[in-house]
Amino acid sequence: MQKRDFYTEIDDFLMDESFKLWVHNNQDNENWEEWTLENPKRAKLVEESRLWILALKTNVQKVTQEELQCALLSIWDKIEVKEEQKMNKSTFNIPHIKWTQLAAALLVFIFLGYSFYNLHLINTASKNDNVLTKNIHDGIIVQINNTNKPQIIILSDKSSVLLQPNSKLRYPIHFARNERKVYLSGEGFFEISKNPKKPFFVYANEIITKVVGTSFRISAFENQPNIEVLVRTGKVKVKTQKNSINENEEITLLPNEAVRFTKKSATFDKVTDIIKDKFLFQYSTNIEQLSFEFNDIPVNQIFNTIEQAYQVKIDYPKQKLKDCFLTTSLSDEPLLEKLKIICNALGKNTSYEMNENQIIITTDGCN
Repeated sequence: MQKRDFYTEIDDFLMDESFKLWVHNNQDNENWEEWTLENPKRAKLVEESRLWILALKTNVQKVTQEELQCALLSIWDKIEVKEEQKMNKSTFNIPHIKWTQLAAALLVFIFLGYSFYNLHLINTASKNDNVLTKNIHDGIIVQINNTNKPQIIILSDKSSVLLQPNSKLRYPIHFARNERKVYLSGEGFFEISKNPKKPFFVYANEIITKVVGTSFRISAFENQPNIEVLVRTGKVKVKTQKNSINENEEITLLPNEAVRFTKKSATFDKVTDIIKDKFLFQYSTNIEQLSFEFNDIPVNQIFNTIEQAYQVKIDYPKQKLKDCFLTTSLSDEPLLEKLKIICNALGKNTSYEMNENQIIITTDGCN
């Protein structure tokens, strides 16, 4: 068993050099990410410790970053002395300074840094009301939907996520070589690019959803008693995170099936027909209800369907496309793939550009 398995306090992490390297420089030599995700309770403590360390990097008025770091290093050195003395069963009083004073001094510096860090976040949030905020740190992107309507997010593998209001998505700028991981708090509709060699995982509070290529919705608000996963196309597997009560239980879902995970009892309730569940059907979104099967349908109607489903605005030359009709199936494709298929069907001189929730189609007309 590793030493960090016994960490129970934030200061345990503050004294761990490999943890600080992971937070500051994204150097995960000790597999901190994998270790963190093994236990939901552990993940909370790790996140709190990470915030403390990031807070210590924040400049404090009249105290330079260099001065602050020197002071902290001095305190950490004394903490290490204290730890060595405790291991040797010696008295833990440090000459000229008691442990309680040392802890108090550390907390003062942490409090100052964390206060300014929180103040920065509050100011940033107040300036970004009603927008999709985006923060990037150490190769990780955190996007929060502060608007009153869904916002589309495109991942590096071309997968798309329709993030609902009051929801947050955390994901890497580039996915790892063998797998794709994202972290959801709130609700999002996922359309995953197919890649059998690179499975896609969504961590949402107490559960993990694994897919290869499919579309599904997850609702996982922290203040709600249940977590729900609904499948529109393809197949997903849902299980609780490791070390939880039902760690060996895994639920397989097919199209129009769902599962409800009750947090209090840590149990799954599978729904084999979403339409028969009044609650699930009532709160289904446009993207789940609309059909993407088009048989000799005018292009403008196809664009209207996409606008309704993804809450985006599509600008295209209506006059040039007024006599264009398409027959195609777009049910199991992410947004960018849908646009690519449409453009290829219209002709070689057709292309698209996307900027957040706005799409611009450039074309000379259909063949």
